[in-house]
Amino acid sequence: MKIVLTIVGQDRVGITAMVSNTLAENNINILNINQNIVDGFFNMVMIADMSESKLSLKDLQLLLKTRGQAMGLDIRVQHEDIFKIMHRI
Repeated sequence: MKIVLTIVGQDRVGITAMVSNTLAENNINILNINQNIVDGFFNMVMIADMSESKLSLKDLQLLLKTRGQAMGLDIRVQHEDIFKIMHRI
């Protein structure tokens, strides 16, 4: 199952490391990363494959939300299909 992660907040050291390490710890493969930093504002979108993970989507959402809040970030994780439907023109 492919997922879409959006990470938004003030730029600081360790954001990409925290997210990628959390995914790696749970056997989730990063397929694509798009990251921008403008005037200290961090924005990243990741596409990942969690088909080999034993973690449920709900548990991953909670884990990343909690870790993100500790760093002052808003991290959202959605199933790829939900993301596509929400962003359809």
